Amino acid sequence: MKTKMSPLSKLYVAFILLFLYAPIVVMIVFSFNDSASTSVISGFSLRWYESLLHDDGTMKALSNTLILAVTSSLTATVMGTAAAVGINTFRNKYIKKITMGVTNIPMMNPEIVTGISMMLLFVFCAKLVGKTDALGFGTMLIAHVTFNLPYVILSVLPKLRQLDKYLPEAAMDLGCTPVQAFFKVVLPSISTGIVSGFMMSFTLSLDDFVISYFTQGPSFETLPIRIFSMTKKRVTPDMYALSTLIFVAILLLLVLLNVAQAKGEKRMSNKLNKGVKK
Repeated sequence: MKTKMSPLSKLYVAFILLFLYAPIVVMIVFSFNDSASTSVISGFSLRWYESLLHDDGTMKALSNTLILAVTSSLTATVMGTAAAVGINTFRNKYIKKITMGVTNIPMMNPEIVTGISMMLLFVFCAKLVGKTDALGFGTMLIAHVTFNLPYVILSVLPKLRQLDKYLPEAAMDLGCTPVQAFFKVVLPSISTGIVSGFMMSFTLSLDDFVISYFTQGPSFETLPIRIFSMTKKRVTPDMYALSTLIFVAILLLLVLLNVAQAKGEKRMSNKLNKGVKK
């Protein structure tokens, strides 16, 4: 039975949507502004997109950010999926609760605490081995993997709990080894959770500032840190253009993933229906 929304409910939803997306709309509009004004639109122009392509420092920071986000999210996805499979096999509920509690600490801990503590750890370890340049791409990668892991684990675990525990055993009865059963039966069944965890990790790594600020080295600058350094003077409108491109790219990626997941679920449902009819 469908329920109709009252006019007040519709107004409330419209207000929430306006509050969430009005800043993004304003940013997109001013990225096409002909002047550098942030209050007056003087005409339509692509000058800031052209200026962005000629800004070597910003393009290098964008490249660094994408490399770090992809590397850290892939690493966190592999490690988080393996950890989720291991946690799901625990039989002792107290050990499982303790493990999940420890896993959630990086997610619940304030970012500034995580950033400072990891910086001190990296500097301390570098002193032990006699290195002076402790911070760089490696330290940022470790830090990003650390705070991404809980999100991957929490995305994969529900899919593992929904999985019929007898399916891997059935695959092994049919001749699969445990490894083959995992890759042929378990992995496809939890693939949506893995993809969700990867996307969450990629997004968090892409816009992280606080932890990156404390664990970065002088030779590796990410885009959020570069934009922060600009705020000491003035953020130029080419940053509006860059943010617009990133927003559109992430939006398209999410739409494609949702369409692919919907098709995959429909295909799986059709297979199950055919199996039931047979």
